[in-house]
Amino acid sequence: METRIIDSWEDFAQWAIERANAILTDQGSELATAVRNRNDAEIGETAQALGQAIVDALLDAFDGLASDE
Repeated sequence: METRIIDSWEDFAQWAIERANAILTDQGSELATAVRNRNDAEIGETAQALGQAIVDALLDAFDGLASDE
């Protein structure tokens, strides 16, 4: 992952959108497969994992911002 300078909340918002889209691209196919298979348990598990990956990425960024202050 490349280093990016975030100078404002707008920069952070743009980064967050781009990062979430990248995670969806990487992991979204598993969720689509679960939906196609109509497997409720698998849908729940993959949706949870996808959401957690996004939360983890955002928390990582917030930690980086907080440590620079």
